[in-house]
Amino acid sequence: MFRYCKKLRRPVRSEIILFLCLSVTIVSNTFAQEKEEEETIETERVVIVKTYTPTISDAFKVKSTPVLNDSVTQKKKQLRYSIFSVPVASTFTPAKGRAANIDRPKKIPLYDNYATLGFGNFTSVLAEFYSNFQINRTDNMGLYLHHNSSQGGIEDVALDDKFYNTFLDLNYTSRTKDFTYGIEVGAEHQLYNWYGLPETPVLTQAEIDAIDPQQNYFGAKLGGKLQFDDLYFKRASLNYRYFGDALSTAEHHAVFTPTFEFEVADELITTDFIIDYLGGNFDRPLNLTLQTPNDFSILNLGIQPSLVVLRDNLTLNLGAAVFYSIDSQNNDNDFFIYPKVTASYRLLDEAVIAYGGLEGGLKQNTYRDAVQANPYVSPTLFLTTTHNQFDAYIGLKGKISDVVSYNFRGGYASENDKALFVNNRPEILQLEGYDFGNSFSYRYDDILTLSGYGELNFNINKKFKLGVSAEYFSYNTEDEQEAWNLPDLKVAALLDYQITDQWFAGAQLFYVGERKDINTSVAFSPPTPETTITLDTYFDANVNLGYRFNDKLSVFVKGNNLAGENYERWSNFPVQGIQVLGGITYKFNY
Repeated sequence: MFRYCKKLRRPVRSEIILFLCLSVTIVSNTFAQEKEEEETIETERVVIVKTYTPTISDAFKVKSTPVLNDSVTQKKKQLRYSIFSVPVASTFTPAKGRAANIDRPKKIPLYDNYATLGFGNFTSVLAEFYSNFQINRTDNMGLYLHHNSSQGGIEDVALDDKFYNTFLDLNYTSRTKDFTYGIEVGAEHQLYNWYGLPETPVLTQAEIDAIDPQQNYFGAKLGGKLQFDDLYFKRASLNYRYFGDALSTAEHHAVFTPTFEFEVADELITTDFIIDYLGGNFDRPLNLTLQTPNDFSILNLGIQPSLVVLRDNLTLNLGAAVFYSIDSQNNDNDFFIYPKVTASYRLLDEAVIAYGGLEGGLKQNTYRDAVQANPYVSPTLFLTTTHNQFDAYIGLKGKISDVVSYNFRGGYASENDKALFVNNRPEILQLEGYDFGNSFSYRYDDILTLSGYGELNFNINKKFKLGVSAEYFSYNTEDEQEAWNLPDLKVAALLDYQITDQWFAGAQLFYVGERKDINTSVAFSPPTPETTITLDTYFDANVNLGYRFNDKLSVFVKGNNLAGENYERWSNFPVQGIQVLGGITYKFNY
């Protein structure tokens, strides 16, 4: 080692040479020791008994300020700033800002009351009155009166064909912090005539004059509803209706429907309970020969749970309906289960929405429902329930643009004991005004219906709207020869046009396809087999035109059946021809 140190070419101080030599010697000994340990020391397993518990050492702030010992220091140079100001003449004159004008739509005044009165040919009268009283901030009362009548005058009709329809409704509603309740009462009176005598058998004028074809219907209703905001018992409604006629028919119909809502696994389940009772009697027997009494008493008990599932673009309603029907008069009790499933899915936002469903239910047929659909029924109906096994449908709806919307649907339905209107054959014993083949009754049959529906709506602008729809039906009956008085095609077009701020117009066009009915133009005695007749298609054009003098006062004129056809909506019952009615409407506030 010392020999190596002496080989240094340039002179080095002795202390430095000695330090280097000692350092080399120590390093050489260290490497030699490590090599010897590697050859003799064996690996051993070390077990740590105490767990590691890290600690944080205390930190101390430096309390002294360091002193810079820099050989080069520069002093900050003090700078002074000054502005050389020169006045400049300006010709700019600021102007006050003005807010831009905004085109605001004209505020449409709203009125709580209106009255309408009109007169037309066939000695027609139309009268309506509506009023809403705001008692206070939470309570209000409403009134609605409607009257429509005509003294008749249809050509080639032997019997009186006048009619009128009048009803009055009153309602009261109160809204509180926790619940809302309402009460409704009403009364109605309708008058119609069985004027549809068949062509044969031929009656003498004296026999015709002896017929009293007039029928009067009377009705009253009382109902109430209750709705809670923060309870499982969500709402309930109770409605009672009485309906009768001038021939001592009496019908009582009461429906109670409470609704409960429960939340299960963040999903809302709604359950409707249904208690539906129908009771009463027809004073006229169902069969004149056997003098069979015609009383009815039916109680339907049902429950309908449903669950709504919302997932992004999917809306799914899963439910079912269970009914137990008790027919006391016929000792017939039945148990029914129906599906209640609907779904819709947004394929392209609002442009294309696919939807479908599988639904069923129990329908209670009533005397009043029959009269509203066909006022020329006889008071000898047999009333029972219609069992809607299922109605399966699938369709597409949406908006092609902001102007055009559409809805297309296809369906297949199965109904047991579906009520069909049929023309009553003339009775041998002509005791009442409806015994001459000039009235209708119910027949029930199991029917399969294949249907297709299409609808297009055009909202050109706020002033012009047009809607067109068409519906096709194909029926398959089990016992009856035909699906009596059910059309195979329906087409409708509705138009609403605001011509100017004062002038407005509208139109309703209807086309109804062929229907089948029983031919009543047969001899009274001896009875002959039933034959079928086909009722022709018909087209009905209704147009209205109006003018507003101001926001309160306006006049109108309506034209109905402008095609002028005396078509038959029901067999042997031609309608009035061209009908024109004009009137005035006045809106006001108290």
